[in-house]
Amino acid sequence: MNEGISGKIANAFINSKLTILLMVALMIIGVYSSFLIPREEEPQIIVPMADVMVAYPGASPKEVENRVVKPLEKIISDIKGVEHVHTMAMNGQAMIIVQFYVGEDTEKSYVNLYNELMKHRDLFVNGIYEPMVKTRAIDDVPMLGITLWSETYDDYQLKQISGELKNEVEKIKDVSITKSIGGRNREVKVILDKAKMAENGVDAIGIIQMIRANNQQLQSGSFVKNDTEYLVTTGKFLSNVEDVENLVIGVNKNLPVYLKQVAAIQDGPSTAKSYVSFGYGQGNEKYNENRFRI
Repeated sequence: MNEGISGKIANAFINSKLTILLMVALMIIGVYSSFLIPREEEPQIIVPMADVMVAYPGASPKEVENRVVKPLEKIISDIKGVEHVHTMAMNGQAMIIVQFYVGEDTEKSYVNLYNELMKHRDLFVNGIYEPMVKTRAIDDVPMLGITLWSETYDDYQLKQISGELKNEVEKIKDVSITKSIGGRNREVKVILDKAKMAENGVDAIGIIQMIRANNQQLQSGSFVKNDTEYLVTTGKFLSNVEDVENLVIGVNKNLPVYLKQVAAIQDGPSTAKSYVSFGYGQGNEKYNENRFRI
């Protein structure tokens, strides 16, 4: 039977005594090479990202959407290397999350984003503040998300529970940053009565100034006694509803006027806010989502 070139080479290796030595040598080289190859337990992936925040005081979510969000979405989506743009229009402000393609040069991506925003500075007029850009990296993406849900507790109570849980999580070794999202914070509301204000000779601006002046603590100096320095602080923060109610906000007919005489004080969850969320994906595939906190 005639053998081809491949058959002759195979027979030469099969019958040769050097074949085993060659296999052993190749295995040793492979093991040695595996130690030379650099390795990382968590290899770094370059994904340039940035948050663009624009303030528009006094504007509703719809106004923010039309005058800020839509124009900026178009501008940012046309930047070379941008993969996703996700935007949110809220009361008085807009937030735009920009994500570039994996592997894009980080510094060049941020420079292009900043240059495009500055090129269209004419958009930021009539009460619209210039954008603030906050860069992010893949390491800023949370590695774990915990959702609290209940049929018994409302969003305000869940917010309090999440605060306690957040404190416990931060005690765990190697935990860097934790952030609580959602729910309503505690808020002390002062609801003024116009008739009572007029009767007691006080106004809203004066009341606001008095509340701010009495809700602070200042470092007022120090003194030394027996080779020990003592720091002196003045004032204190308002800590409960009673402190707010008993705040003196003025004088009427030589008598002090307390805040509780001209306003109703409520201690509880903050007022629900609404915002509109929009986004663009690759190829300008648009999705639109309206969310309302209740």
